[in-house]
Amino acid sequence: MSPLSKSTIATVGSGVMAEAMIGGLLRGALVAPEQLIASHPRAERREHLAREFGIRTVAGNIEAVTGADVILLAVKPQMLARVGKEIGPHLGRGQLVLSVIAGATTRALTGILGHDQVVRSMPNTPARLGRGMTVWYATPETTPEQREQARALLGALGAQIEVDDEKFVAMATAVSGSGPTYVFLVMEALIDAAVHLGFPRHIAHDLVIETLEGSTVFAKQSGMHPAELRNMVTSPGGTSAAALHELESGRLRTVLSDAVWASFRRTVELGDQLEASLAKDTGPAPRH
Repeated sequence: MSPLSKSTIATVGSGVMAEAMIGGLLRGALVAPEQLIASHPRAERREHLAREFGIRTVAGNIEAVTGADVILLAVKPQMLARVGKEIGPHLGRGQLVLSVIAGATTRALTGILGHDQVVRSMPNTPARLGRGMTVWYATPETTPEQREQARALLGALGAQIEVDDEKFVAMATAVSGSGPTYVFLVMEALIDAAVHLGFPRHIAHDLVIETLEGSTVFAKQSGMHPAELRNMVTSPGGTSAAALHELESGRLRTVLSDAVWASFRRTVELGDQLEASLAKDTGPAPRH
């Protein structure tokens, strides 16, 4: 039986990631549509979610969270303070708040919400297809049952890893959270290079997509280190060796490393900004 089988789940900020979670939960039969409620200010968005998934939708965040067992918090970082202060007074003991907000630390979340049973997570965009990678951290105040709820919910998006040190969530934001962006850029560059060689763009697209997907599956199933796999397909003096020489000369490894560090620094900055805004406030929201 799913840890969520008797739970009501509310989504606040029912955008792309919330929709991915809703779809994953229903696809995996972890919950029934009547257990889900989504809030969104725009009527057309509410109508889309109700029509697509058969769930209940509301315009108000307070209405959504009242009585919910799990609250998925998926607003933009700049909206956290306002939405947090709005729903905080309506949260009670036993309710789990699961945040997918980039950069939002549990210190900022618990301070703004006035509620300490919180999970901070970082999914990525392949979660929309159930192929995501999510790293998450739960505050010490969360119960074992709540952690099982979080594990089941995030598992609906793909692979998930719980960590016992929150800094790993910020680090994962830079690696797996932003990771698809790096892959898409490499993908685009390879397609453009194939077109430059003379391939029609639609053929270049298929060549690159299938090559990247096949290589990823091969790496996953073989269990071998990427360096071993690279050596397998690099003959001395061959075509791959010539290409690798250019990539190394262009500092590909260093540029990727710099990109990951830049993403990590920005994640930390976002967290610092949210915590700084909290410090300027009059204090946490009152609780019932």
